[in-house]
Amino acid sequence: MVLDLSTIDFIDSSGLGALVQVTKLSQNKQGSVQIVTNPRVTQTVKLVRLEKFLHLHNSLAEAIAATTEG
Repeated sequence: MVLDLSTIDFIDSSGLGALVQVTKLSQNKQGSVQIVTNPRVTQTVKLVRLEKFLHLHNSLAEAIAATTEG
């Protein structure tokens, strides 16, 4: 699954919690969630130290490519 958050200006703890839940559910089904982000969203994700758990990408093409890897 690819989520394009590149136009989002703000993400709060509820939004981050939802991303974590979706990612966990996807992993339980042997899937993955790739997230297209922007500097503001990336900064927030890094602030709460989720950048290693959430798969962040700078472009839609990069995120789509990641879905076909491995």
